[in-house]
This record gives sequence, C-alpha cells and structure tokens, in this order.
Amino acid sequence: MHGVSLAKVKSMVYVIASSRPWYFRVVRNLRENTGKEFVWMGNKDDLTVERLQQIRPRYIFFPHWSYMIPKELYEHFECVIFHLTEVPFGRGGSPLQNLIARGIYETKVTAFRCEAGLDAGPVYTRRPLSLFGNAEEIYLRASKNIEDMILEIIEREPEPIGQNGEVVSFRRRRPEESDVTSLDTLEKVFDYIRMLDADGYPKAFLETNHLRLEFSRASLKSECIIADVRITKKQ
Repeated sequence: MHGVSLAKVKSMVYVIASSRPWYFRVVRNLRENTGKEFVWMGNKDDLTVERLQQIRPRYIFFPHWSYMIPKELYEHFECVIFHLTEVPFGRGGSPLQNLIARGIYETKVTAFRCEAGLDAGPVYTRRPLSLFGNAEEIYLRASKNIEDMILEIIEREPEPIGQNGEVVSFRRRRPEESDVTSLDTLEKVFDYIRMLDADGYPKAFLETNHLRLEFSRASLKSECIIADVRITKKQ
C-alpha cells in the first residue's frame, strides 16, 4: 500500500533524489517556475523514512538514481523513477550504454511508479530522447525532458498505467566492458567513446602491456576518429 494519508494531504512539497549534481539545476528551475517547495537529496543516507515523514512529500522523484530504493520508501511514499528506455523494453542497468551498444539512437524517457519488480511499475508519462552526442550531452538533454515531465506530473497527478509488451532486461555494464580492443569498425569505437564520455563513468580504453589509454571528446571523420587520450601506466 502506498502512503494514502500523505496522498490525501496533497502536500505541496516534492523531493528530488539524484546521484548527479546537474539535477540541482532542475530543482532550482522548478522552484522558480512553480513557486512550490522542492527538496534536493543527493546522498542516499539522507533518504530515510523518518526524514521523509517530517517533509511529507507528495512525490519523491528519482532522476538518475544509482541505488536500490528500499521497500519501506516506495510503500509509504509515491516514488517516481525516470528511465531512459521505453519500458518494459530495457529494464535494468546502464540503459544509455546498452541502447547505443545495440545501435539504437532514439529512445523515450519513461516516468513510472516504483514498485517491487525491477523497473516494472506502471507508467505516468514518456518523452522522446535522441541518443546522439556524448553521454554528458545526452544526460543534460534528458534532464530537460525530466524537468518537463515532473511539471506535468505535479500539475496533472495522472494515474499511472501498467506496462505492456515484451520484457527485455538490460544488465548493468561493468568497467572492463569499456575495452574497445575487440571492436571492428570506426563507428562502433566512436559509439563506445561517446556513450561513456561523462563524469563518473569509466572511459572507453585500450591497454598495452604497460600502458592504459582512455578516450574522450571523440569526433568521427570519414576515415578516422579524432579524440582526446589520457595515457597512464597500467596498474
């Protein structure tokens, strides 16, 4: 059961919990544009039932959140997750990287209610998103979509609708999968570099016997890739 008593209160306080600092700008914009109170939480240790019971949020929004949401939270509060796939396709981890690695360059940002199944909750709304550009550019573009989606949800308070279609699950990518050694085309190498080119992500890399080369800021030309490279001694 969700937090019925909190929903009845219709509190004008909203929480935005995100692992990425650029969502603080979204919080600021929402405060200015709505006149409502938005509370920023960037640390998972701050996200406790006790603190949230004091805040009494109408919704808790989770854009780009890297941690499991405890059952005690989504059973007491209406928690909204934002995911960069059109679920049920692409449930699971590393959605941006998994899409681009599959040669998919257009997706939809989906807002859905957090429930027990992984990314399985009913859907509030969706927005189209281009996956061209590097990862940081894509995430910033997605944050604008998510800001608009939050506005839509708090204004309309839509009842989410259950997901339909075949479930396709993604596995969270591991750092060693950023190795471009086995890739056989310039286009694939370029996609790997750009899909990992954001703060906090393991860069696409090559290793020699003694050195590690990490790539960023890639540009695809007709016969080559031009990119920045960081060379370090292999650990």
